[in-house]
Amino acid sequence: FLTSAKFSETIEKIVKESNGLINYIEAIVTYCEDNEIEIETVSKLISKPLKEKIKYQAQTLNYMKKTSRGILPL
Repeated sequence: FLTSAKFSETIEKIVKESNGLINYIEAIVTYCEDNEIEIETVSKLISKPLKEKIKYQAQTLNYMKKTSRGILPL
């Protein structure tokens, strides 16, 4: 079984090794496909910092509405 810390570390590693070609959302999808894990089951493994990075990227890519609160760039 994966822990939240190990899962987040693995996703961070995938994103860094791609040199910006893969974003966090794509990294999670790719990881799930490669390891035959259902995407719905990894929601509990996503740490708060990783969740914030995903949210920031989703807003930047217009996948979700931007919040009215100030957002710090990552």
